[in-house]
Amino acid sequence: MARCGSRAITIRIKEIKQPMPNIRCVDCGSLYPSQGVPFRCQECGGIFDYDAPFQFSLDKLEPDLPGYWQYRHAFALPAGAPVVTLGEGNTPLLWEDFTGEKLGLKFESLNPTGSYKDRGSAVLASQLLARGVKQAVEDSSGNAGASFAAYAAHARLSGRVYVPESASGPKRQQIEAYGAELMRIPGPRSEAAKAVLTQVEQGVPYASHAYLPFGLAGIATIAYEIWQQMGRTVPAALIAPVGHGGLLLGIVRGFQALVKAGLSNAEPYYVGVQAAACDPVVRAFEHGLDAMQSAPELPTLAEGVRVRTPVRARALIEHISPGKGTFISIAEAEIQSSYQQLAQRGYYVEPTSALVWAAYRELHRNLPQPAVAVLSGNGLKYIPTS
Repeated sequence: MARCGSRAITIRIKEIKQPMPNIRCVDCGSLYPSQGVPFRCQECGGIFDYDAPFQFSLDKLEPDLPGYWQYRHAFALPAGAPVVTLGEGNTPLLWEDFTGEKLGLKFESLNPTGSYKDRGSAVLASQLLARGVKQAVEDSSGNAGASFAAYAAHARLSGRVYVPESASGPKRQQIEAYGAELMRIPGPRSEAAKAVLTQVEQGVPYASHAYLPFGLAGIATIAYEIWQQMGRTVPAALIAPVGHGGLLLGIVRGFQALVKAGLSNAEPYYVGVQAAACDPVVRAFEHGLDAMQSAPELPTLAEGVRVRTPVRARALIEHISPGKGTFISIAEAEIQSSYQQLAQRGYYVEPTSALVWAAYRELHRNLPQPAVAVLSGNGLKYIPTS
């Protein structure tokens, strides 16, 4: 397994003696263990998640820390966990005129590796170091793999990343440049997820951005930043792409934390966006969770949401019921058109990000205003085929 970087790093880490009290199996309720990083419950095979909203307090902000680490108190990290940062967070919120309305654009594409995944990777890397992990594997459509490789390099961890053969060239180049070993797997995204399990079965820690819940605490900072950037108010609507669901779920958890802290009276109306070529969460929202099995996994320009079995679908559907939000699928022609329209306005993002522009174009007349859309990835990570 390749070594991500060669310099030694010395970090003093306190021993973790008690199970983390706020992460449990969603099926049997077992606490997450104090050692190791199992991606599924060792008792029943269920998925781990936080059992309560994150604790957010203005009195506990640490403005002297870099990037989004001012919110460290809300990350639910074990005692002594180190700060691992490449300067993630504090991304711009710009307002764009759209047929008489103002749409807020949250530029997650300007994070260190070019996607919102860095918010999850920084917290994940901190957890891995605190738990004594030296090497790990990950699977990804590209962005999460590049982000994991970057933070592994910074934390001096060894990494191997499994991606579908179709993953875009710039993302693959990023992964290798950071020093991680790249494994290209034939077939759709789901085949890369299967391939990584061969390593996990041999005992290699699985630093899964999808299964491990740690990164949700980092992604929640998008909500905190939007709240601060809007003058301590929340948008009436929030639009985000949905693959495994971690981006939207993390944002939901962030706004929940603001409500719990008494800093907001309500959450936004949520809009989750998928490609019509692979839309399991849309089907689950409309027809129940079992309907996900009928979703296709066809090629799509929006490769970041080509996930046929999304890990966080159940949590999203449980929270975003009709009246609280909706899910919408976008055809390929509309993805292409929206990608081009954003570029023509000066916003160069990848097609997965363009999903939110397409969704707003379709729904804006019926959406509460103002709305904010999350631009999840940078256009430099995508090479058009024509």
